[in-house]
Amino acid sequence: MEKTYNPQSIEQKHYQNWEQKGYFKPHGDTTQDSYCIMIPPPNVTGSLHMGHAFQDTIMDTLVRYQRMKGKNTLWQVGTDHAGIATQMVVERKIAAEEGKTKNDYGREAFIEKIWEWKAESGGTITKQLRRLGASVDWDRERFTMDPGMSKAVQEVFVKLFQQDLIYRGKRLVNWDPKLHTAISDLEVENQEKKGFMWHFRYPLADGVTTADGKNYIVVATTRPETILGDTGVAVNPEDPRYQSLIGKFIELPLVGRRIPIVADEHADMEKGTGCVKITPAHDFNDYEVGKRHQLPMINVLTFDAHILSASEIYNTKGEVSDAYSTELPTQFQGLERFAARKAIVAALDELGLLDEVKDHELSVPYGDRGGVVIEPMLTDQWYVRADVLAKPAIEAVENGDIQFVPKQYENMYFSWMREIQDWCISRQLWWGHRIPAWYDDNGGVYVGHDEAQVRSENNIPADVALRQDDDVLDTWFSSALWTFSTLGWPDETEALKTFHPTDVLVTGFDIIPFWVARMIMMTMHFIKDENGKPQVPFKTVYVTGLIRDENGDKMSKSKGNVLDPLDMIDGIDLESLVAKRCGNMMQPQLAAKIEKNTRKAFPEGLETHGTDALRFTLAALASTGRNINWDMKRLEGYRNFCNKLWNASNYVFMHTEDQDLAGAGEFSLADRWIQGQLQQTIKTYSEHLDAYRFDLAANTLYDFTWNEFCSWYLELTKPVLFKGTPAQQRGTRQTLVDVLETLLRLAHPMLPYITEEIWLRVKPLAGKTGDTIMLEAFPEFDDSKLDAPAIADLEWVKQVILAVRNIRGEMDISPNLPLNALLKNASAEDQRRFNDNRSFLNSLAKLETVTVLQEGEVAPASVTNLVGNMELLIPMAGLIDKEAELARLAKQAEKVAKDLDKVTAKLGNEKFVGKAPEEVIAKERAKQEELQGTLDKITEQQATIAAL
Repeated sequence: MEKTYNPQSIEQKHYQNWEQKGYFKPHGDTTQDSYCIMIPPPNVTGSLHMGHAFQDTIMDTLVRYQRMKGKNTLWQVGTDHAGIATQMVVERKIAAEEGKTKNDYGREAFIEKIWEWKAESGGTITKQLRRLGASVDWDRERFTMDPGMSKAVQEVFVKLFQQDLIYRGKRLVNWDPKLHTAISDLEVENQEKKGFMWHFRYPLADGVTTADGKNYIVVATTRPETILGDTGVAVNPEDPRYQSLIGKFIELPLVGRRIPIVADEHADMEKGTGCVKITPAHDFNDYEVGKRHQLPMINVLTFDAHILSASEIYNTKGEVSDAYSTELPTQFQGLERFAARKAIVAALDELGLLDEVKDHELSVPYGDRGGVVIEPMLTDQWYVRADVLAKPAIEAVENGDIQFVPKQYENMYFSWMREIQDWCISRQLWWGHRIPAWYDDNGGVYVGHDEAQVRSENNIPADVALRQDDDVLDTWFSSALWTFSTLGWPDETEALKTFHPTDVLVTGFDIIPFWVARMIMMTMHFIKDENGKPQVPFKTVYVTGLIRDENGDKMSKSKGNVLDPLDMIDGIDLESLVAKRCGNMMQPQLAAKIEKNTRKAFPEGLETHGTDALRFTLAALASTGRNINWDMKRLEGYRNFCNKLWNASNYVFMHTEDQDLAGAGEFSLADRWIQGQLQQTIKTYSEHLDAYRFDLAANTLYDFTWNEFCSWYLELTKPVLFKGTPAQQRGTRQTLVDVLETLLRLAHPMLPYITEEIWLRVKPLAGKTGDTIMLEAFPEFDDSKLDAPAIADLEWVKQVILAVRNIRGEMDISPNLPLNALLKNASAEDQRRFNDNRSFLNSLAKLETVTVLQEGEVAPASVTNLVGNMELLIPMAGLIDKEAELARLAKQAEKVAKDLDKVTAKLGNEKFVGKAPEEVIAKERAKQEELQGTLDKITEQQATIAAL
């Protein structure tokens, strides 16, 4: 191998070879257990971000682990058509390049443009997945708009409609006035904004007055433009101020509408005035209050969010109502919503009805794609009756057919499912699965796979015009079918029979309601086993935390704290990193701030770390926490870890290649110890992977590789390799090869590239004939290799060596200077261990002589360390200059004390503690604790030396 580890020189060649040779495919032996993971399909418009890298690392680790355990393994890959995002990308493209809109093309031609874009540019994220080492079966790659998937989507829609589980209705939805479509809650970003709370006087009708004699009540709102759609005022039934008004009426200002005062617990007696205006067509909470009290719903906004010329009035069933006049004041008609807000406030102020205005912090919903404020809008949409589908899906988790890991996420699932609302599945887009519904001119609605089937089944003659619904299905609808549609359903395929139910879903907690729950509902409704029992889509849901920056902040482009996984793999210079983070910033001040922070955080840019180091870091961070803070220092540390494994392997090859490894060898204590430690590592590591504790598994692997194999065992081999007998040398060489080869197989799921490169070199030495490590057997725990006496003896030897090294460090004695040791209270077992392991102790502890003190014998001035009950003494005569060492320690103590005083003063500053972020304060406290510990240690050393 190359002397220096260079990940860029090995990664791509191995991945290309793996893919070309078909190593990622299921082996097809159905006598073996199957194992299947479905990739959460990334958007076809997307590019790799830290969340993808995190989850894909976990999935690939599991898949490689199970593949090496001999299972018939499939990691199903695919991408989502991403309705809104993809349509926006292509709309921007044709606008920039051709000055055209989608309407210039027309629906069919525009969709062709999208397919052209996908063919040219839609594969970015799949190329990036390859960079991560994802061992997915690329030959089975699916796309949610491919013919097979579209067939499944259509089949599900038609069947649910036939079963009366899909219906069309007029209900309130999140409406994007820029994109002109309904959007899901997941596509709404709530932003904290400074705004106002306007308090208005609503005149009481019929001469009614309040308990304190006023002829009005005061309502408060942050959206005065919706006053035009009010159909009621709610007060709490327990509120003594307003009990006499329940059932009375308000004369709604500006429109003169007579609206009732209703009793509803939605009104909070402790909040505001206790009176809440109810606008069922423009607020989700009001919509529910309106249904409870049968209040009409009055829409006053166009789809552009402008005031209508005439309102639209409906009853609670969404049917047109004549309960009120549709007239709206002419001065507001056509006004954009925020202009209307100002005009309505001014008009009410002029009427003397503006009571007061207060500053108010509010959460404003924005569309994550359109970037404008979302408007609750009463629209005709298609819905799924989710409560019917939810019942068996809830039971599947209650009875353990599906397990959540960590278990507490079951609570989030149950909370959503037990209060589930009907699911709005239609979107007003062109890109997506077009709803298979047709309309005639008389209001008839027909659902079928195509128009020919609709006409045939409903006896509709050819001369009767039918038009297909213009809407498409919500992207989450097709992805809800992902586990079974990707395997060929509705056809009864061999893949469906073999790999369904799948084994584990790896996902983030934020999409448990939007995707996980819906997959469970859809799968259990449509997929049954041979006994008719509903199948679950997966047996385990492993929920990851969200990767945040080192300060715990969410990574976002607007904050300029996004890290690109590929930049950490390949490296990027500072100027390119700055340009990448600030290039599209429209606000100069924000761009300047991001540039400053980037230059401060990464003065040298990002070095090359390689895929393995990134994967290992992500695995090591995969705790059970909801949020995971990224740590660049750990990435650098695990890059060093890869380098350590590389250098250790080179050491093994240097001492084993071109050597006689055949025949019986004599195994040293160290050989027997490392074999036992390796077996314990195999057992613990496997248990952690099986329990989805990737962080603990990574730590186990790191500890064995760095500490036990590299730091201890390789050093312990030197006395044998340089001075041992031929049989002893052969035993140690055989152990070096065996342990390295096994360690590589153990590490492969997390570190695929470096383990493949080294394994191909070690395999002839280990007698292996396979072509790739990824198809070798995963190590199995073998308790016959646990040599308890050897482990106990070697651990004792390590304690002695560490005791001597600690004394050298504390007394500032050269590591190369031979020392004379005295033993006090040494048992017969201690003396045996000293005699049996002199070569190790002489080599690694540099002990020249070892003398056992007899009972009552007085030792010269020495520094002492305990090894069990035995005292290890190193006489100091001639080793140190007592006064010079005390002077050195005093100078060191003075510096540490000054640093400690600075930190203590900072933490004692009330202004600093009051304003600094919690993570900054925590770092300062940790620094204070570390400095105090250092000072205490120096004080102990001073006392020890002074006593000599």
